[in-house]
Amino acid sequence: MHISFLLHNAYGIGGTIRTTFNLAAALTEQHSVEIVSVFRHREAPMMGAPSGVRMRHLVDLRQDSPGFDGDHPDYRRRARIFAIGDGRHRQYSRLTDDRIGQHLNSLDADVVVGTRPGLNVHIARQTRRGPVRVGQEHLTLDSHGYRLRRELGSRYALLDAITTVTEADAHAYRTRLRLPGVRIDAVPNSVPTPAVAPADGSAKTIVAAGRLTPVKRYDLLIRAFAEVAAAHPEWRLRIYGSGDATGNTLSALNMLINELGLHDHVRLMGAVSPLEPELAQASIAISTSRLESFGMTIVEAMRCGLPVVSTDCPHGPREIISDGIDGRLVPTGNVDAIADALLELVENDDLRRRMGRAALTASARFDPARIAERHEAIFAELLTAKRSHSWSAARDSVLRIRGAALGGAHALRDLAADRMRKNRRTARLDTPQP
Repeated sequence: MHISFLLHNAYGIGGTIRTTFNLAAALTEQHSVEIVSVFRHREAPMMGAPSGVRMRHLVDLRQDSPGFDGDHPDYRRRARIFAIGDGRHRQYSRLTDDRIGQHLNSLDADVVVGTRPGLNVHIARQTRRGPVRVGQEHLTLDSHGYRLRRELGSRYALLDAITTVTEADAHAYRTRLRLPGVRIDAVPNSVPTPAVAPADGSAKTIVAAGRLTPVKRYDLLIRAFAEVAAAHPEWRLRIYGSGDATGNTLSALNMLINELGLHDHVRLMGAVSPLEPELAQASIAISTSRLESFGMTIVEAMRCGLPVVSTDCPHGPREIISDGIDGRLVPTGNVDAIADALLELVENDDLRRRMGRAALTASARFDPARIAERHEAIFAELLTAKRSHSWSAARDSVLRIRGAALGGAHALRDLAADRMRKNRRTARLDTPQP
């Protein structure tokens, strides 16, 4: 198969970019794969181009590039096709409408895959007849506003399939959007085997990772860790991730750390890439989010041999962690429950190491090769069905044309016979009677 992914910007940083690169690299072992980036603003992808995957772009925003599109008159004109409710809408324009449309209308691929709602709408509306059309959901239906959900309910009916990263979100799509004939499957994100040895559970370090945004509830984590530090002052908490655009969350967290007297125990480490070496130097991972579309950092920690304590928030953690076996699930927003779960692992070396080994084993199901096989099976089934339908439609069309032709011939023959009968009756009437 030739598989083409349509990505917002393959040259930036983000979970969707990372998981698309992982999947594309795994699929290229058996198939021809390309990633088409709508935008390109730097020379090379910041997350490293996936090996064996063809990369190309549609709109060039590199200032020193001879193909720079930032001065194109349509670049400043508002987009008409990209979904208005998509959070990236303001970055799209009449120029992207045209470039994406030209690309999809001439695309020579068996399968085309969109990676965000606005691009999925483009695929639904502008892809030429032939390729299987797949829309990926990397967030959740619940995270989209009413206006976007309404548009998706209309436009997604033209897709062949939608894939979500959790069963919970797949259920939401099946029950809340009327999409007859559209296949809906849950396929989790993939995480490759780390290039470092797994943690051995001996370090006195707890680690968290993710952007410093309110939804992550790092304030609850810091308050819960204060209870851990009071009982076990040798333990440390490291939080990895960049601050939000305003810096308000970072400032608030620093103030809370100082207020609780934890400046020697809690460190905000900033963004680090690759993250795996830092995870492998810890013994416990923690996620205190009030909402997750999946939980990539949970899987990354498990792949490094760490048990993960996570809030049981919608949608991902409960589909990743087996409570009491490879980690712990605790009520969302409950500081005491978070602290108790951390203390349970801090105070029991055998339990911590046993859960870490179980996490390492369980997380193998997220290996890119396994996840690629699931996508490949979906693509192959859809492609077979589409080709079978196209053949049947073509056959029916031929039969209809042949039937119409035969019907016309029969009609002419019947008309001629009818005229002959009328002529014979007229002749009999004109014959003199004896």
